[in-house]
Amino acid sequence: MSMGKIILILSVVSSVMVVALAFFQWHLVHILTPFLMPFLWLMAGGFFLVTMIFSIIAVIKRQGWKPVLIQSLTIVFIIFFPFTKVVLNMDFEKKRAERETVVKQVQEGAITSNASYNDSLIHLPKRYEKLSSGGGDILVEKKKQKWMVLFFTFRGILDSFSGFVYSSSGEKPRTGDFGGDFIEIEQLYEHWYFVSSG
Repeated sequence: MSMGKIILILSVVSSVMVVALAFFQWHLVHILTPFLMPFLWLMAGGFFLVTMIFSIIAVIKRQGWKPVLIQSLTIVFIIFFPFTKVVLNMDFEKKRAERETVVKQVQEGAITSNASYNDSLIHLPKRYEKLSSGGGDILVEKKKQKWMVLFFTFRGILDSFSGFVYSSSGEKPRTGDFGGDFIEIEQLYEHWYFVSSG
């Protein structure tokens, strides 16, 4: 096999790896933790960069231009494609009905707080654990007759988190709700918001 073909294969493999990592990072971070995820990005990015260097050398030596084209298109795709937004919207639409069932059960008292150290924390029953990332917990805040329920999409350290919030009144969540300092609040559907706290 010629060097040009080897570099072409490596460019395809490294490009697929980086795109797959960008698409599945929300799932992987729960397995690897926020501490180890950067190392995975470092390895994938390093492999991509080394392959890019060999691709450029291949162009200079006239061994083929396809590898550098594939990697250039991958870089453009990574920069401009909204991976996070697409993945979160898919998750929201796929699981919205089940999350609404959980909200109803919380409001009716069928699901209640089961954490002795925090009465707003509920560890969901096993069949609903997949609805909230980072351990299957949700947070519930009640103010007078208004309820808000947070399903985590990312559960970081301290007040760093993101998730889907159901607001019974339809009111937008505010900084301070769930102990968060929100840097993003976006309405997704009637009563539903995406929030990110950093």
